[in-house]
Amino acid sequence: MNRHVFACGAVVRTGLVAALALAASGTVLADRKGGGHDDRKSPHCAGLPTHAQLKQALIAARQASNGGFNLDMWGAVVNRDGVVCAVAFTGANRGSQWPGSRIISAQKAYTANAFSLPQLALSTANLYAPTQPGGSLFGLQHSNPVDPDEAYDGPASNFGQPNDPMVGQRIGGVNVFGGGLALYNARHVLVGAIGVSGDSSCADHAIAWRTRNTLQLDYVPAGVSPANNDQILYGTGGFTQVHCVDPATENAVVAALPPTRQ
Repeated sequence: MNRHVFACGAVVRTGLVAALALAASGTVLADRKGGGHDDRKSPHCAGLPTHAQLKQALIAARQASNGGFNLDMWGAVVNRDGVVCAVAFTGANRGSQWPGSRIISAQKAYTANAFSLPQLALSTANLYAPTQPGGSLFGLQHSNPVDPDEAYDGPASNFGQPNDPMVGQRIGGVNVFGGGLALYNARHVLVGAIGVSGDSSCADHAIAWRTRNTLQLDYVPAGVSPANNDQILYGTGGFTQVHCVDPATENAVVAALPPTRQ
């Protein structure tokens, strides 16, 4: 009898352990889907723009003369670890700009952060030519693929809101045309990057540049452009990107962009 009671107690304890393990597993799953606490849901975003700040600066930049097609935009900010801190759009609602550009904006931010250093900034536009066939970085665009579980998770009603499902996630991805810029604060510390998408890549770059300037996160230490920053360079070869729509307009836009801070 005693042996039987002991055996039953062991079974109960074993079942309890299994149940607790299953519950913990379910909690982890819920966390990954935004249902609970996850360290990635509390990224270190101090010193980076909030959703409201990003949206305000993005709208102001979109309203300037940027060439392209004069379309509404998506913008995203990541921290130095590549974790998304904010996602915003400029239009009346999430459907006012290309839906596909939401993830591309985060992808551009991830790329600019991933391939910039404390001493050298590379914009996504700077990566265009070297990643073309025969270029010194050909194939780079196939590295660090987007994590679809993170990028496409969550309800669409939250896209571009403070609780956008990408916030707190590291979605990855490499994008090699204009719109992604590293962010350097007034102490010249590399703190992350911004990505902008929704128009021609040339206009995307200009809007990202203006947005970064408004946010005062453009203390760029050095770059590959003649101005020693991460400005887009039109042409072929080197760290250039081809023109998008109208070369004369795009050249004029670049010439009118504010200089980076020292």
